[in-house]
Amino acid sequence: MSFPVTDFDERYRAISARDTRFDGQFVTAVRSTGIYCRPSCPARTPRPENVTFYPTSAAAHEAGFRACKRCLPEAAPGSPAWDLRSDVAARAMRLIASGIVEREGVSGLAMRLGYSTRHLTRVLSTELGAGPLALARAHRAHTARMLLVGTDMAISDVAFSAGFASIRQCNDTIREVFGLTPGELRARRRSHTTTAPGAIDLALPYRGPLDARGVFDWMAARAVSGVEEATATSFARHLRMPGGPAWFQVGQDAAQRLQLRARVTQLGDLAPLVSTVRRVFDLDADPLAIDQALSAHPEIAPLVARTPGIRVPGSADPHEMLIRAMVGQQITVVAARTALTALTDALGERTEQGLLFPTMSAIAAHGAEVLRGPAARIRALVGAAEALADGSLTLTVGDDGAEQRAALLAMPGIGPWTADYVRMRVLGDPDVLLPGDVALRAGAAASGLPGAPGPLVAWAERAAPWRSYLSAHLWRAAPIRTPRAPRGRRAPITSSPSARLASKEIS
Repeated sequence: MSFPVTDFDERYRAISARDTRFDGQFVTAVRSTGIYCRPSCPARTPRPENVTFYPTSAAAHEAGFRACKRCLPEAAPGSPAWDLRSDVAARAMRLIASGIVEREGVSGLAMRLGYSTRHLTRVLSTELGAGPLALARAHRAHTARMLLVGTDMAISDVAFSAGFASIRQCNDTIREVFGLTPGELRARRRSHTTTAPGAIDLALPYRGPLDARGVFDWMAARAVSGVEEATATSFARHLRMPGGPAWFQVGQDAAQRLQLRARVTQLGDLAPLVSTVRRVFDLDADPLAIDQALSAHPEIAPLVARTPGIRVPGSADPHEMLIRAMVGQQITVVAARTALTALTDALGERTEQGLLFPTMSAIAAHGAEVLRGPAARIRALVGAAEALADGSLTLTVGDDGAEQRAALLAMPGIGPWTADYVRMRVLGDPDVLLPGDVALRAGAAASGLPGAPGPLVAWAERAAPWRSYLSAHLWRAAPIRTPRAPRGRRAPITSSPSARLASKEIS
């Protein structure tokens, strides 16, 4: 399977086969019916001459089509293109999903991307078939549909949770996009949910397979006590959102469905929170395309077969991610977790919902009193926090990758490993290799790949554009010595997931 899919014939073959792998990557508009569908729609395949493919549902809306009531294309996982691509369109889509348009308007989105509003509208209309307002509107419609069919929230609460300015605006958009009123859309759901008081429960769609256990293990090894909690089947944490403190928990049930439970201070934070959770679990990835590409190389095919659907965990907060990466640069995950827990205990913000990771202002003001280690590293951490707090260093999900890397490398105490690790976790860049990572090189050597940085970089070029997922497999393959050995004997080698996770030099 090629990626991304742009050829008409290839897309038409996908819809003829009702291939679920392409759901969310494009929509199919049918001129004879005036509706658009996801590629896997079970309806009869339309004739080619009646079909137009659009990269986004917003483009189909703008062209006058409404969403199919049968397949509900808005319920598909998001497009993996926004991580694979690094152009302005992809960066804009990541920022729109994070709620920038609702909070700052189109002018705020344009400013963050370094364009005028007019030029940004022109670029997005050309690339995606719709301008920023239409793209944001489509995202709000998707969120509203998700809440209407997945919760018992009042329709007024749904409207504001989805980012609409008024209930009337929500009602009009739902009718226009889906051809149904909000009440009619809710009546079509198959089952009702029982939600804990004050919580919102939602299903999280994704493309399978999904190595959810691997993400839960990753989080458990790095969980900062009081802020995060992870088990073999769940992950929960407290975090800041624009409207106030929030909390979420993600778990996988016996049917392999991923379920989200969330609490927010302001309803308008719900849609950005869902977007954040999807980034943390890498749910918009295309695992079959990734696994197929990596399996083509005999050296790593066994790794892919052992862990199909591996994910590269994202970050819940870009600023926090930088601090965590800098703390964990040269120490084990266990040591980094201990240091970060001490930092959070001393400087974290305690709220009614729970403990929040320290603000950058708090670390800038008092980090030197709490942090332990070489003086140069402490100065670098405090300096990075100061730069993030005063805005001289920006770090967002909508950054240009090369520009973000250059800005980080210009900071004292930040080297290539940290800058690239942040790019992998914050931007979801699928093509990052960390040749300076000891555990990654150990995994490479154990898998029959070169263990030295230079040769490993050269070999890994054949895995582009999926080197982040190659890295995840190599971390998983790293053999680790147990902490103690019987007297007179060498420490044995172990390859258990928990031992590997606890030994990595990353946090």
